[in-house]
Amino acid sequence: MGEAKRRGTKAQRIAALLDESGVVQLSPERYNAFIAWTRSPSAKNIGLELEYFSDRAETLIGVLIQDRSDRDHGFVLLGRDLKGRFRAIEIEFGLSRTNARHALFASFRKHISSGKTVFPQGDESTDKAGVDLFSTNLPEEKLHRAFHMLNHQPHWVPARDIMTEMMRHFVDIDGNFVEQFQTTAFDSRIWELYLYAALLELGLFVKKEHEAPDFEVSSGRAKVFIEAVTVGPSPHDSPLPPPTDNFPLLRPLKEVRELLKTRAPIRFGSALYSKLNRKKKYWDLEHVQGYPLVFAIADFHEDQSMTWSSPALLEYLYAISHDFVYDDAGQLVIHPQKVETHEYQGKVIPSGYFFQPGADNVSAILFSASGTISKFNRMGRLAGFGLADQLIIRWGMKHRHDPNAAVPDPFIIQIEQGTVTESWAEGLSMFHNPNAKFPVDPNMFPGIAHHWFEDGQIKSLLPDFHVYNSFTWNLMTTDEGSPDIDAVRKAAIGS
Repeated sequence: MGEAKRRGTKAQRIAALLDESGVVQLSPERYNAFIAWTRSPSAKNIGLELEYFSDRAETLIGVLIQDRSDRDHGFVLLGRDLKGRFRAIEIEFGLSRTNARHALFASFRKHISSGKTVFPQGDESTDKAGVDLFSTNLPEEKLHRAFHMLNHQPHWVPARDIMTEMMRHFVDIDGNFVEQFQTTAFDSRIWELYLYAALLELGLFVKKEHEAPDFEVSSGRAKVFIEAVTVGPSPHDSPLPPPTDNFPLLRPLKEVRELLKTRAPIRFGSALYSKLNRKKKYWDLEHVQGYPLVFAIADFHEDQSMTWSSPALLEYLYAISHDFVYDDAGQLVIHPQKVETHEYQGKVIPSGYFFQPGADNVSAILFSASGTISKFNRMGRLAGFGLADQLIIRWGMKHRHDPNAAVPDPFIIQIEQGTVTESWAEGLSMFHNPNAKFPVDPNMFPGIAHHWFEDGQIKSLLPDFHVYNSFTWNLMTTDEGSPDIDAVRKAAIGS
């Protein structure tokens, strides 16, 4: 290419180099959809990722990096191995930023011209990673309805695509993950996949080397074990009202308030108590002894129950509820109240999970209302996966950072690549056990909400944008009867 063509602004010169090299620029979201599962957590401590690129076929991915210690620049080029995972195939450092970019593009040209699209690493036949979630020979009647929907409907292409990338790196330690995901334990397995994504995003080393607990995570200096738990449905629960006008299934507010005092804590209690009273205690396992143990729980006891049940979890864990009033000066006054028991349909359980015998072996409870397939669909869409005529709208409630506020703020956003951001860990809460033998260092889980029980009250540290719950409309613009954005906004926030 002549020098005349390369004249112009810096952006124009880079664009010309991209075109000459057969390279396109990637968004951070799309880059992470491919690389988050293979990148070492220590990489972010060593270098600052600056620019992201791929070839046009996305068989090669490159990243321009600044070394944090000596401030020079370099690049890493990655190609797919025999299992389809992006892994490093060329690395160079000690350059200026401009020279590093030129060297990266030269590496792209070299590998593109070779015609190779697969780059074996020599260890693919012996490592245990790699799971195909979506191929199945099972008859349709045996498939979980959510799996069938995810696997067949065009609305869920973003989720399928980002999960496919993730699963190239996932280790199925039990050997039954796919069968359960497709049939009887879809909710449990989707929650486990969500945790896997969130923990990696938090910069933790994540291992799956033991049948239990599900995850061994490390910051490099501290280690924590995490067991995934889900609250399942009961045949004795009353059914939800049928949906209307394409809007989510919702219980009346009065009914929700009653269930928060009765059924919801019972459901959380049953799931968590069974983990506490497991025949072979988690904390007695040789590899767990002496380390914090966390139960990560998600509520799937009915459709959409995770969107309203979290207050019941807090109440059950700490045996405390909160009423509030505004005084004559208009200031919020919160009154904590002790909770002794929870009762539903004749079943009575003691409140205060953290105060039960043996619970001091549990360091904390991790919870999110977002560990669902809608989360994967939103994250996939932000990474550029999905169809052109797809429309994804999210509305929900977020924390209001006003000490005088008693209720959260509503929000509504359209999920569009390049216009909004979302993280995997957004909405995660860790409830710390005041009696834990081995407390969890909150600095090991940055950017999530942390809650402690101190002086008879709950004290919380929340990120700037903390979501309590949300609903996602997942639409194709060609769908008959799809609500428009204005209708959704009006339903969501009343304006």
